[in-house]
Amino acid sequence: MELSSSLDLITGKLISVLETEASLLSEVGAEIDEVKLELKAIKAFLEDAEKRSGAVPFSETDKQWVASVRDIAYEVEDVVDEFMYHFNKQQQWRGKPSRFFLKLIHFPKDLLVKHRVAVKLQGINKRIKNIAERNQRYRVYSSESGKSDKQIGGEYYRNNWVKNLSISSLFFKDDDLVGIGKAQNELLVWMMDQELQQRTVISVVGMGGLGKTTLVANTFNKQVVKQHFDCCAWITVSQQYVVTELFKSIIKELNNRAKAKIKLVDSMEYQELVEELVNFLQPKRYLIVIDDVWSTNLWQDISIALPANTNGSRILLTTRKEDVASFEFGVVKHTFVLKLLPFEESMALFCKKAFIGKNGQCPQYLESWATKLVEKCRGLPLAIVALGGLMASKNSIAEWSEVYNNLNRELSENDAYFERLRHISLLSYHDLSCALKQCFLYCCVFPEDYVIKWNRLIRLWMAEGFVEPMKETIPEVVAERYLTELICRGLLQVVKRNGSGRSKAFKMHDILREFAVSISKSIKFAAKSDGKEEIGDDGIRRWSIEAKGKEMKGASETALSQVRSLFVFAVDETSKSSFNRPPSGFKLMRVLDLEDTPINELPDELGNLFNLRYLNITRTQVKELPGSIGKLYNLQSLVMKQTQIKELPAGILKLENLRNLIAYGFNLNIMEFDIIVGIVVPSNICLLSNLLVLTAVEARGDFIKQLSKMTQLRKLHLANVKETDENSLCFAIAKMIQLRNLVVKTCNEDEQLKMDALESPPPGLETLTLSAKLEKVPHWFNSLYSLTCLILHWSRLRDDFLPHIQALPNLGELKLINASEGERLDFLEGFQKLKRLRIEGCRRLKEIVINKGVMPGLQELNIEQCQEFRTLPHGWESLTDLNEVYLSDVSPGLIQNICRSKGMYLQTITSIILSRQEGSEAKFKITRWF
Repeated sequence: MELSSSLDLITGKLISVLETEASLLSEVGAEIDEVKLELKAIKAFLEDAEKRSGAVPFSETDKQWVASVRDIAYEVEDVVDEFMYHFNKQQQWRGKPSRFFLKLIHFPKDLLVKHRVAVKLQGINKRIKNIAERNQRYRVYSSESGKSDKQIGGEYYRNNWVKNLSISSLFFKDDDLVGIGKAQNELLVWMMDQELQQRTVISVVGMGGLGKTTLVANTFNKQVVKQHFDCCAWITVSQQYVVTELFKSIIKELNNRAKAKIKLVDSMEYQELVEELVNFLQPKRYLIVIDDVWSTNLWQDISIALPANTNGSRILLTTRKEDVASFEFGVVKHTFVLKLLPFEESMALFCKKAFIGKNGQCPQYLESWATKLVEKCRGLPLAIVALGGLMASKNSIAEWSEVYNNLNRELSENDAYFERLRHISLLSYHDLSCALKQCFLYCCVFPEDYVIKWNRLIRLWMAEGFVEPMKETIPEVVAERYLTELICRGLLQVVKRNGSGRSKAFKMHDILREFAVSISKSIKFAAKSDGKEEIGDDGIRRWSIEAKGKEMKGASETALSQVRSLFVFAVDETSKSSFNRPPSGFKLMRVLDLEDTPINELPDELGNLFNLRYLNITRTQVKELPGSIGKLYNLQSLVMKQTQIKELPAGILKLENLRNLIAYGFNLNIMEFDIIVGIVVPSNICLLSNLLVLTAVEARGDFIKQLSKMTQLRKLHLANVKETDENSLCFAIAKMIQLRNLVVKTCNEDEQLKMDALESPPPGLETLTLSAKLEKVPHWFNSLYSLTCLILHWSRLRDDFLPHIQALPNLGELKLINASEGERLDFLEGFQKLKRLRIEGCRRLKEIVINKGVMPGLQELNIEQCQEFRTLPHGWESLTDLNEVYLSDVSPGLIQNICRSKGMYLQTITSIILSRQEGSEAKFKITRWF
């Protein structure tokens, strides 16, 4: 039972709001002070409850206490937001001389509102006191348990739970395992490498439930391993550990396994323990397995007792945290990333568990249902085993369909089969800070299998107030750290990276998502709907609609007033055709995300959403923003990519808190010059001093001259730039020392872009796109030390420009689209970090030369619309990291020669994809053709 993931934020935020808005709420000061004191007490209560969360099972009484506290906190938020809403509406007409008479009329109404707020707060204070009294009366958390197995905090209970699971893996039989053969062979090679005699650390890393412990335990138990090492020990660490206890555990393990005569250790102090271990292990070839490592501090704590001999000793770690696996241990290390099972192996494992009495053979009439259930597990072995065990007792199609259609309920309620899965899957979740828990739960508002983009989620978290403030660090950077942490712990799965390896998009695993949905609903954090059900008045704060029909039902006024965030996902064509306007009534909305819903217009009432922080109308049919947009004083992010909007109203200049203005269209045909379509903005948009992201704007009037005032920008996309703008443009860019992403496109394909007036680029520039005719590359290209991605679009360079970028130390992705008019591209040296190379539309290009040692880490090579291109680079097959080559619309002779060399005779194809054969360093096969 998750207790307070959302409540710590609410109480903390409300305390801050009540303090910062004290002058506005002065008429109800006594009630405010009382609420503040109670909220601080509630916050302490929740923090104490949080320590127990996930460790000790809670009774129904406990859950009721926490629910009462949560509801009170939400009610206080409602009262404060309602008051601020009223205050903001009054501010919109106050201060205008022509409305002096209206002030007199509304003055009594102000008094009435403040009186109503005071009465509500008084009532809330009484209820809070009643909750506290009942808490004392019934003693929710007994203090009499002392140091029992479920002692305060639950760490003893939780760690023993994990330790028992770990030890049980040592007794699994080979017959119970599927899909570990290849991984085990790789581990054995590293463990028993006779040529590597130095002490070596081997890390096995992966998300919870992948079978890390099972793999290592089965390998640990191999007879060949026992014969290879003089002594072995297995210990489990978990989140909390005491280093002296770990040393004692190792010594006891060595005693038991090696039948060694080490004296009793229980009375030993730290120094004695270290000396005993060092003296015992120094002359031996030892193997120490440390299961379930959560912190890099562990190595610093224990390495002193594990001598760095040259006998071929190995330390084998399992961890679900990437930062632990990638830690520089100061010794030789190997990292094995355990991946999800492929479908065939997943199916075999499922059938082994589900059809025990049928020798693991799935009956034909259940094959389709078995396939659907296995697909839901997405290759997670622990989920497959748990679900297989559940289905072992079910024989009819009706029973199987019932489980599949109600899997969310089964996962949340069927403890008999899913307790172990839930516990292990959520260990990483329960180890998170309160802020990170909310960030993780928030991801479940997106539909199943939805690809979530990095920047979108960060902006949403900020709008919700999840990002804790840090001195001298902007919230975007803090949010990036949050996201990296969730990925590092395996709670989110990366599905797309940029050339430097940085995550760009990710998904939630289906099983983790189901658990997150269950938790979110139980704490009223978020709810999902298909649009056909009416929202109830149950205090849900976030509403995610996956519309599947023509009509979407509304909700009562009370329910709408409680919702702070609305997401609408039109998941099929039927639901898309039913939208033309967004739903209304959400006057306290903070987030409104309508991406991909074909609404035609935004209502003028939008301006009443004074609390709105985030508005996303990407890929909608909206043609203009309403005039009331300027009333959205708190708006942080306005995202409207690929809409019908051509120009922004002057009211946009009133959005003083705006941080992200993202408004552009683009042509799907990358070979078109006008791939980016900008939007017209007021020339004095530079007055928005909080703006960090500005994409993509048409440079009109004196906009370029005004640009130098926007020194805070981190991302800038400019269109319609002219040759005469060189000095003003370069002067402005030179002042943007925080700039990370820059796109510059000229007004037409024949307009030359000149940027030599820029003495040196922003030091942190990571992505650069120049869409323009270039006489030569700017002189400052060779100083782009932070650049990870370079795109030259329609540059049509005549001279050899590659020497100017070959030494860039971090360049991971290079795209050359109609960038060269030469017949050859010579990659003679450098490009040491390049992973992706795309060459397109270079119509005269005949050959590419890649010298030995150049771009050694290249993974993808795309060559498209280069009709004269006749031969692949010499030695391309020896690029050991190259996994895929895509050829399209190149010389027909090249395609046919490749086909013939692979024993295929395909006469009419124009495009092929070559993929490296598994286990081969030099062989590729044709995997697709068009």
